[in-house]
This record gives sequence, C-alpha cells and structure tokens, in this order.
Amino acid sequence: MPAQITGPMAASIPIHMANDPSNNYRRQHKHSRSSYSESSPLANSRNNSLTFRPPKRHMSTPDKTIAITNASGRQAASLIRVATAVGYRVRAQLRNLEGVVATEVSTNPNVTVFVGELYTRHNPTKENKDVTQNGPIAGVGVNHELISNLFRGAQLAFINTTFYGDEVQIGIALADAAKKAGVQHYIYSSMPDHKAYNKDWPSLPLWAAKHEVEAYVRKINLPATFVYTGIYNNNFTSCPYPLFCMELQEDGSFIWQAPFHPDAKLPWLDAEHDVGPAVVQLFKDGIAKWKGERIALAYEYLSPKEACRLFARGVGRPVHYVRGPIETKVQIPTGYREQLEALEKLFKLEEKDPKRQPPYFGDMKLEVSCPTEALELWEGPRGLEEYAREMFALEEEANGFTWMLDEDEIDQRSAADEKLHAATTSVEQLRLEDEDEDDDSDDEDDGLVMRGLKRDEEQWLA
Repeated sequence: MPAQITGPMAASIPIHMANDPSNNYRRQHKHSRSSYSESSPLANSRNNSLTFRPPKRHMSTPDKTIAITNASGRQAASLIRVATAVGYRVRAQLRNLEGVVATEVSTNPNVTVFVGELYTRHNPTKENKDVTQNGPIAGVGVNHELISNLFRGAQLAFINTTFYGDEVQIGIALADAAKKAGVQHYIYSSMPDHKAYNKDWPSLPLWAAKHEVEAYVRKINLPATFVYTGIYNNNFTSCPYPLFCMELQEDGSFIWQAPFHPDAKLPWLDAEHDVGPAVVQLFKDGIAKWKGERIALAYEYLSPKEACRLFARGVGRPVHYVRGPIETKVQIPTGYREQLEALEKLFKLEEKDPKRQPPYFGDMKLEVSCPTEALELWEGPRGLEEYAREMFALEEEANGFTWMLDEDEIDQRSAADEKLHAATTSVEQLRLEDEDEDDDSDDEDDGLVMRGLKRDEEQWLA
C-alpha cells in the first residue's frame, strides 16, 4: 500500500516522485562503496557486508507500531529505514514534505506521515518570527492535535525533540500524550545539562532543554529509555558551517577548527548508519531490561587529533586539527547560535589539561561506557574512517562540490548540470507563478541559510 499522508497540509501538497529516467547523468562515483579493493583478501569475506549475505533466518514480524517525531532528521530517518525493513509500522511526524529524506519517508509503504510542526503560531509577529529562540516564546504554543494523533495506535515511540518551538513544553506534551495513549516503551533522545553535574560548568541551552524533558518523563513514570548520541560523523562538511567545517585548502588538504582540546576524548557516532539498528534492538530487548536507563550511543571514543588521522586515512588527503574559536560565516538559527556560544564557554580554549575538559555526556558513567554498551546493541557500526572513505565524498558531490572529481569528470558534470538547471528553472518558475506571495508567511527559516543540495530541509542537530 502507498504511504499515507495526514494532517492539515496533506490535501494541498502533492508528493512528486524523483524517478525521471531521463536524468541519468549521474554515474557510479569513483570512490568505492566497499571498504576493500577487489584484490583484497577481505573483498569476499564475511567482513565485507556488501558481498557476504548470510542465509535468511525465519523471523516473526513484529506486530508493533512506532510513533516517531522529526522524521527527516538523521536519527529518526535511520530508525525508520531499519524498523520498516524488519516489519514495524511507523507513524511519523514531518515538518514538511521537502527534501530527499522527507520524500524517502513519505513514500515508504509502512509509514503513515503527519505533516506539520510540533508548535503552533497563530499570530506571527516580529518577536516570534524566529521560533528557535531558547525558552518560551510569546504567541507560540504546542500542536496538541497533531501530537495526539501521532500516538494513536502506537505501542512504541522514538522521540527526538528540536529547538523549533518551546522544546521543553513540546517534550512535556509528547510525554503526556504517549502516557495517555498507553505507549509501552518510550525512547527519548536526550542530552545532559552540564550545570547539573558541576555548578562551574555552563549549561548548553539545547541540551539543557532535553535534560529537563528527560526529568519530566521520569517524573510521570513513563516506561522510558534515554539514548545520548555522540558527535555525528555526518556533521563534517566543507560547507562553511560552524563547528564541523572541514575547510578545503589550496593544497587539497582539510582543516577542522574547534574549541575541543586536541587530546581529550570525544564520543562519535554515524547517526544515519547506526542509530536505527541500535534503537530497534532496544525495542526488541524490551522495557523490562532498559527502563530508566541512559545509554551512550557512540561507537568510537577519539580525540580530535585521532579523529583527523582516521578521517585522513579514509578520505586519502591530509586532515589537520586546529584548536580555535568557532567561526560563524553564515546565518544560523538563534537557538543554534546560543548553543555554540555556550559550547565555547564549556570547552575553554585556555584549558591546557585534557583531563580537565568536561565530559561530553556530562556523566562520566556514560563516558566510560563508550563504546562497549553501544556495541552490545549493534555490532556493525560504520566508523569515522569508513565514513570518510565511503560516504564523505559522495555527500560532498551531492552538495555540489567537485574536489573529488578528475578534470574530465568535472567537464561532464558541468554539461549535465547546465541541462538540469535549465529544466529545474522552468519548473521552478511555473511553481512561483502559481504561488501567492505573503510577507507574513509562516517561515521561520528566513535566516537559516546553512543548507546543501542533498539535505535542504534536514532537521538541525537531529
């Protein structure tokens, strides 16, 4: 059956399938999707997941439905791919139907999509136009109707809140609705409030909000598990975004600049590849095993210098780490800007001792569990070196960069892009002519220009 679309936007926004057979200019990228060369003795071994397929085992199909928020984010999209592949049904909230991930989710036959924001804004004003501001925002409320519908008929839930709207109030509303619906296992993607662990550490506003939501989930005794995700491998990009920009140099090398101590360990995670399998295993294990537990989802524990060495091996170019301030070269949401400002205070540039850097997860118990506990849930993670080798260049090319291409490939790409641009421009012009312009439109992303072609509408930090 086709994916179901519900919500106030369902009747007005068609889904356009990107399956035009004439658009065949994209070829197999020269970077292999396998970690091993054809001559490698591992190429045909059990260690190569692309060629080795174990015999299928008879498995019962789970008769369960999962409610999922912010479904175009990396965490949620990863879970939806894995969960629907093994038989779970999903009720997914999407902010809109734009972008490749939203299209993937909304066309999945095992997903019922609810299109709309988790917040409401009935009277847009200059003061509440940016809904990413930290804390309560005048005139901005909670979309209780969508939230209530999302949990209808769901036995399980994976909830990752973001800073669009009042995150704490939205998190509380989601927990209340889940309890009212009788959700049996509620997995919340949480993060720490560092100030709760040490009064001398500043709170990171986006993480402190999640910490407060987690406290409420515990208070109402919702049967819940809390996952704490490490730094996404997928955050790295040569786009001029703050904190995780791999800045391409004239000599072809990359530089990553951040305030972290170069020798202090940090947790790492390939969110797209590894969140889904780990969370599915939590659901399979059940609430009896994981009720109230915090789990560090991180499959490597690396210092910035170690991370750069692995990344360099994977991408085949020198990668250097520079400890320095966070550089903001593009407009970013207010909530994310406030997070970065607090992060610079937490990870002080003047601190010389790596042992004195606050733990990323706040709680040292979570830090020392990396990556052992995560590996007990999922034994096939994609590490940073493998991500750099297999995916980084592909994502960069999809975002319009050509540093990984030979000159003849660039020429062919340019010719194909010109044809595609002409066709896209014609379609876009038709769309614009059919739309009414509204200066007071509900568009909180006016200042959000940190975008790439591949993930134009991906949720921030999700």
